[in-house]
Amino acid sequence: MFACEPADQVGLSGSLSCHCCQPQLRAAAHRIDRDLSRRGFIAGAGASLASLGLARPARAQPTSPRPIVFANFRLFDGRSKSLRGGLRLLVEGNRIKQIVSGDPSPPDGAQVVDCGGRVLMPGLIDAHWHAIFAALPVAALLTADIGYIFLAASAEAERTLMRGFTTIRDLGGPSFALKQAIDDGLVTGPRIYPSGAMITTTGGHGDLRSLSDLPRSPGGPLSFMEKTGGANIADSADEVRLRVREQLFQGASQIKLVGGGGVSSPRTTLDMLTFSEPELRAGVQAAADRSTYAAVHAYSAAAIRRALAAGAQCIEHGHLMDEATAKLMADNGAWLSTQPFVSDEDTSPLTGQSRTNLLQVIAGTDTVYTLAKAHKIKTAFGSDLLFSRVIAERQGIMLTHLTRWYDNADILAMATSGNGELLAMSGPRNPYPGKLGVIEEGAFADLLVIDGNPLDDIALVANPGKTLMVIMKDGKMFKNALPA
Repeated sequence: MFACEPADQVGLSGSLSCHCCQPQLRAAAHRIDRDLSRRGFIAGAGASLASLGLARPARAQPTSPRPIVFANFRLFDGRSKSLRGGLRLLVEGNRIKQIVSGDPSPPDGAQVVDCGGRVLMPGLIDAHWHAIFAALPVAALLTADIGYIFLAASAEAERTLMRGFTTIRDLGGPSFALKQAIDDGLVTGPRIYPSGAMITTTGGHGDLRSLSDLPRSPGGPLSFMEKTGGANIADSADEVRLRVREQLFQGASQIKLVGGGGVSSPRTTLDMLTFSEPELRAGVQAAADRSTYAAVHAYSAAAIRRALAAGAQCIEHGHLMDEATAKLMADNGAWLSTQPFVSDEDTSPLTGQSRTNLLQVIAGTDTVYTLAKAHKIKTAFGSDLLFSRVIAERQGIMLTHLTRWYDNADILAMATSGNGELLAMSGPRNPYPGKLGVIEEGAFADLLVIDGNPLDDIALVANPGKTLMVIMKDGKMFKNALPA
């Protein structure tokens, strides 16, 4: 499809070689007024993309009307510690219809895909991704036309899928329109489990308003950040309920609440607390009233304990937890969705308080995984890469960092079947009801064929352009580089 140079590189080179920088696409972006609602953007963006011929059926949403039979592969099913051979797998529609031993005749008219002895595995799942924020610098996100932001996000969505991540859980940002565009076949990208705007307090992580937006009056005008759905400010239990219900009304599959400071918010520190326990409980209950859950952003032990006391079922990050808090998480059966940040290479350059916060996170990474393993906490893999196309390309590399604590089979299981279990917590709010992250009969046909054995060499997932021979999502081929 189209790809955009990072904003700083475009400014330096003046290149218009990529599609995102072509005049007609820039014009389309500016036609989408920044004051349009997200609901209005769905129609506007769809019309703009279609008018430019960017909705290409052959690539943006390939069709697979015929049954597809995969043959001559070794299977990693998302759970097992070893591979299985001697199987054939039949895909009909968007589901895995059958997995059988031997060499049965394919159905009439079926397409047979000979995998040449390569490994067939489930599509990868990133449980902490920001589809709108991943590839654009903060300055562009705060100042660019909203249409340009969405068009750049759609380009990054295709790159995400081409890295083998067939599903992402979006933990903050106005991704509803992008999700619908992907589901409707206007653009290429992974399945999206959207949270909508992250809900925070005045001065909390995600509050990136300028000082000119202060003071804020309860019930007063919304800031640009809030209008575009990047984050919502709530400073009372009633406001929390309101903001949670607004995200669910727009189609959120789960809710993101901010319980403390964060790395990318330079006015916060990781030890600070935001919502009181009653305020957090209001958000958790409002999500539960719609039969889904709230994930709480929390680094420190105090923030985690407060979230658990409020009934939270999923903690994001947790790098500063202690032994007692890890035990409490395990006793409560709560999920830990965390990220293996191990060096500066995993983030965009940071300065000031943000860099101080990052160094604390890096220092706490070994602690959080060690405690999670020791207490058998249900742990999900997420990458949480932000604000740089170059950094976003490290999504698979982040998965390889887990070798410090887990073997390769456990890493792959975490990023497939394990993350699939976390996604299922959305219950009736699940936008894709069905099994994800596993290869079994009846599951969604989200499949990868990889050249090599990732159980022996997990680094294969870090070089998807070379090693991923087949990428299938929802029963449709988005890449097939196997020999004819």
